[in-house]
Amino acid sequence: MPKFDIAGRAKIWFVISLLVIIPGLISMVTRGFNFGIDFTGGTIIDLKFEQPVEISTVRDSLKPFGLDGSTIQLSGETSDVASSTDVMIRTTDLEEVQRKEVMAAIRSQVGNYEVMREEKVGATIGGELIFNAVMALVISWVLIILYIAYRFEFKFGFAAVLALVHDILIVLAVFSFTQKQIDSSFVAALLTIVGYSINDTIVIFDRIRENLKLHFKRGTNLAELVNRSIYQTLTRSFYTVFTCLFTTLALYFFGGETTKDFAFALTIGFISGCYSSIFIAGPLWLTFRNRKTS
Repeated sequence: MPKFDIAGRAKIWFVISLLVIIPGLISMVTRGFNFGIDFTGGTIIDLKFEQPVEISTVRDSLKPFGLDGSTIQLSGETSDVASSTDVMIRTTDLEEVQRKEVMAAIRSQVGNYEVMREEKVGATIGGELIFNAVMALVISWVLIILYIAYRFEFKFGFAAVLALVHDILIVLAVFSFTQKQIDSSFVAALLTIVGYSINDTIVIFDRIRENLKLHFKRGTNLAELVNRSIYQTLTRSFYTVFTCLFTTLALYFFGGETTKDFAFALTIGFISGCYSSIFIAGPLWLTFRNRKTS
């Protein structure tokens, strides 16, 4: 029997999570989120430079205006992997004075250009699409509950979905705290986190089910059984999360500016997913099970 009692200290893990989630909910209501141009709309500018330019050079010219997170793409017949004369910039909605300052900075720091197109665009992710995404997420949770209830029992499914909700709230709280930009890639990150977290949780629940069949009898300490199951899968959980974190941290530190927030969301989500699988899901199931037997 492991010395450290994870299942028996359930209230401690629940409180730790609430210390992040409750302030996070308050921040979401009071501060909101820093939505990117996918949600708010913005400005598209197509420029044709006299000489091929690199994305990093264009991004550096936008940095003094806080626009270095803009989407910058190379195009045209002269483009290659590194540079091109044709550049498309998608950024936030710019006022006329700021637009002139930005255009002047690009000309002075990057080079002479000809404006091929400049227009304001609406949000690519509308309210209806956001609603559909939320509905799809809720439906997936219901299906997860039904599937796990069929393969395991209802309490396993309910605990697993609550652990998923925990992970989503943690990521949303951190993004509200830090005011990092939320765009379409953030939605993809959330779905990836859900897939990772439920997979890790199912492995632990499957071991709990096996131990229930092998070792459960009247008078068995369920907390010890849950602890045994968690420790039997602990190495696997750590190997999985560390492997994922190596990738996301490399993407965050060495990837482009436009992938940093995506990598940051995955990093927070994977850490939270590992935590919830070990410290939240099993203790939650134990809490539900004890209520039935009490």
